[in-house]
Amino acid sequence: MLVTILIVLLILALIGGLPTWGYSRSWGYGPSGIVGVILVILVVLWLLGRI
Repeated sequence: MLVTILIVLLILALIGGLPTWGYSRSWGYGPSGIVGVILVILVVLWLLGRI
């Protein structure tokens, strides 16, 4: 249940963090970089069996 919620939130964050929307073009790659770091942390925790 928790993993499903995390996956849905991560997908929404990936879509929202893309610099293709008009209001987010000046943000650069910051939001998508943060989402990428969170994704890497979740994958490492998943591989270690912590999630």
